[in-house]
Amino acid sequence: MPSIRLPRTLAIASLVYAATLWGMVWYPYRLLNEAGVGGIASSLITYAVPLLALGWLHARELHRARNKWIWLTALALAAGWTNLAYVLAMLQGEVVRVLLLFFLSPLWTVLFARFLLHEKLNRAGWAVMVLAAGGAMVMLWQPDGGLPLPTNRAEWLALSAGVMFACSNVISRHLGGVTEGAKSISIWAGVTVLTLIGLGLYPGELDFIPQVDWTVWLLLLGIGLLIGSMTYAVQYGLARVPANQAIVIFLFELVVAAVAAYFLSRERMGVQEWVGAIMIVAASLFSGHMEDDQLKEKAHV
Repeated sequence: MPSIRLPRTLAIASLVYAATLWGMVWYPYRLLNEAGVGGIASSLITYAVPLLALGWLHARELHRARNKWIWLTALALAAGWTNLAYVLAMLQGEVVRVLLLFFLSPLWTVLFARFLLHEKLNRAGWAVMVLAAGGAMVMLWQPDGGLPLPTNRAEWLALSAGVMFACSNVISRHLGGVTEGAKSISIWAGVTVLTLIGLGLYPGELDFIPQVDWTVWLLLLGIGLLIGSMTYAVQYGLARVPANQAIVIFLFELVVAAVAAYFLSRERMGVQEWVGAIMIVAASLFSGHMEDDQLKEKAHV
């Protein structure tokens, strides 16, 4: 019995580890930004580190999956924008609001799964859509009666990151036979490629190179290694933990981020944000039951 429980315990621990770090990783990126390293440049270096340091370990796995290169490319671009937009949003906006907009991803997952995977929209799916959309409207509602839309660049980036996160999850589900290592390479490569394009548009972000102290390079290296470990942890956990339980664990990121934002940047949520947050969290919890309902429907067929 202990030998059966150990892998599951490790999987849960890996998801908690990843959620904890993702709830705090915004802070070292802000430190880098204050040191003169912009979000595009810091994302390039911190994702190139695991790609170069660990990517060669999974080169054969990626080669074996070459017949699915179109979907792997789609995963790389979707996950690449998810991670880049997430970092940029965290640098420019309020941490908790950014995360709440990002966690609207269950709403987009329902839509992508419906149109790309042709999955039937069940009761849990409708609940997810109503709660997530309602939570977003409450959180973004304008006192002057304006449309409940993101009001600045950081919020739009966070929203787009959540959309692409949902898209990458659906693509990853489609790539069920591809190994975790091959998917990890695709994610790291996707961020690297998109940030290189970004640096082509904003070359001034490289001006920090001759000026920064060696401790900045050490921080970049450390974040890169942490990101590599987080990618592994997420892939390992998702392959061994049921979807509804994984979603609950991932919501721990919101708790960590809220506490960290309070103590590190003195950010506080108002009543409007709290109500919207409760609805969005409820939508995420409901989304975990969608898979259960689908399995029950298949069992009756």
